[in-house]
Amino acid sequence: MEQFDVVVIGSGPGGYIAAIRCAQLGMKTAIIERYATLGGTCLNVGCIPSKALLDSSEHFHNAAHTFAEHGIDIPAPKVNMAQMIKRKSDVVKQTTAGVAFLMKKNKITTYTGHGSFVNSTTVKITADDGNVTEIGAKNTIIATGSKPSTLPGITIDKKRIITSTEALELQEVPKHLVIIGGGVIGLELGSVYARLGAKVSVVEFTNSIIGTMDGTMGSELQKVLKKLGMTFYLGHKVTGVSSKGKTVTVTAEDLKKNETITLDGDYCLVSVGRRPYTDNLGLENAGVKADERGRIAVDDHLRTNVPHIYAIGDVVRGAMLAHKAEEEGVYVAEQLAGQKPHVNYLLIPGVVYTWPEVAGVGYTEEQLKESKREYKTGSFPFKASGRARASMDTDGLVKVLADKQTDEILGVHIIGPRAADMIGEAVVAMEFRASAEDVGRMSHAHPTFSEALKEACLDASAKRPLNI
Repeated sequence: MEQFDVVVIGSGPGGYIAAIRCAQLGMKTAIIERYATLGGTCLNVGCIPSKALLDSSEHFHNAAHTFAEHGIDIPAPKVNMAQMIKRKSDVVKQTTAGVAFLMKKNKITTYTGHGSFVNSTTVKITADDGNVTEIGAKNTIIATGSKPSTLPGITIDKKRIITSTEALELQEVPKHLVIIGGGVIGLELGSVYARLGAKVSVVEFTNSIIGTMDGTMGSELQKVLKKLGMTFYLGHKVTGVSSKGKTVTVTAEDLKKNETITLDGDYCLVSVGRRPYTDNLGLENAGVKADERGRIAVDDHLRTNVPHIYAIGDVVRGAMLAHKAEEEGVYVAEQLAGQKPHVNYLLIPGVVYTWPEVAGVGYTEEQLKESKREYKTGSFPFKASGRARASMDTDGLVKVLADKQTDEILGVHIIGPRAADMIGEAVVAMEFRASAEDVGRMSHAHPTFSEALKEACLDASAKRPLNI
């Protein structure tokens, strides 16, 4: 039985980054992946393919709605769904092949099959053909990610009642896509098909969309998506989903009016979050504790109750984000090497890749109110940005929250063009505990979208924006 310093179970962003960092630090490392390609949910059926479709649908939408304004006259564009899906699949193939290359480059042994614990120091890999291989692990990192959740009483048939995985493979544009859940995944995929011409209805139990983000972002995004033609049923509890032929019927109760609504569509996307994927992992054989939802308990060093077994990413507490998993993977690797790494969970940004994009980092205004911390607010609308007007991307704003006494930036929330990229500046500033005045006094190239952050900081610091 081959022995390894570190065995990583799961090859998503957390797992493969952890394996690479362990190998870089001189540890003999193995990685186990149950599927044929590396990369986990993110690269295969999550972040990467969804962004490919988001970009394709945005190109189509612009061709149909904004080219003429730019002075580009073309015949009415048509959706070639087969080609759109093929391009998405090609992007996935290139990206997963890149991860496989990195494993070879870093001399990481890759096993394909279902990994599970025999005991706390032995992991077995069961291949699809039933062959079993056992390897020894001085340390193990569990990075098995998550799977889509569902609601009681809903049967996902993967044909008409689908999850995000099937939504990335549709061979036609839905006539009416009903989405259960107003979170990130549902809204991203909903915006894809709304741009391509589908009627899209979103049923959400709470009274706001993207509920984990700053409230201003949710209300602004809802305005934008309504302009795209999406319809929202907030404060509605789903009471039934049924499928007959090519029709899916969703019933929901309006919690305010005590009335029942019925929505008939040709597809229903169930997008109510994700659950830790620890099925058949043999945690009990290793003595590792998990809660009733399958989430693994870890300490502040991401160590389970078994000292040489660690867990990262979606299987532990915290936001289910690829980049959070990556940071945790590096953290565990460097800790095993005797270093003193850190992860600042407050400064892990969240992003919604609709258009405009939504991004946020730090505290939300709701959190500051709840903690009774004194703060001040600054904002700047993209309609006042010359760069945004030039590209016809004037929806949205930048919102900055700063400490009322010290002016330290406590939170930055952006809905607008390239918000996903712009939030990086806010992360850097907050990592070094910058004040709003610090960012407001830094030179920003003109004309750029990021000038909006400078202006919002000037507004927060001294109510003196320069361009509004």
